[in-house]
Amino acid sequence: MEDCIFCKIAAGEIPSATIYEDDDFRVILDLGPATKGHALILPKEHYANITEIPDELLQKAIVLAKKVVTYMMKALPCDGYNVVQNNGEAAGQTVFHFHIHLIPRYKGDGAGVTWQQGKLTDEWKAEILEKTKGLRGE
Repeated sequence: MEDCIFCKIAAGEIPSATIYEDDDFRVILDLGPATKGHALILPKEHYANITEIPDELLQKAIVLAKKVVTYMMKALPCDGYNVVQNNGEAAGQTVFHFHIHLIPRYKGDGAGVTWQQGKLTDEWKAEILEKTKGLRGE
């Protein structure tokens, strides 16, 4: 897409702090990091979200996430990692180009990737199980 900033970064048209690159992806340090070492995996082709990216490329992205996290946990070092992928404005997606956040976590860092835990009600469970029968092949 012409106006997509992540397309331009992934293509090398806009300078970035690139920590990894291959034929399909560029991994950059986030300019607005949640913590030290926060990186983004950007596919070089444009896909708005997880529903648009081809399965083969999505598989490569998660394998790449594992590779980068494994390396960075030793390099930084940090106490843990969040691997985050947002889809849609309501879920926190602000750039509509599929990407994966790799967020190193340090004890007491104050970065938040949490939610208030709710309760699965019988009503929600029945409704969701009914609506997902096709997913289970029923």
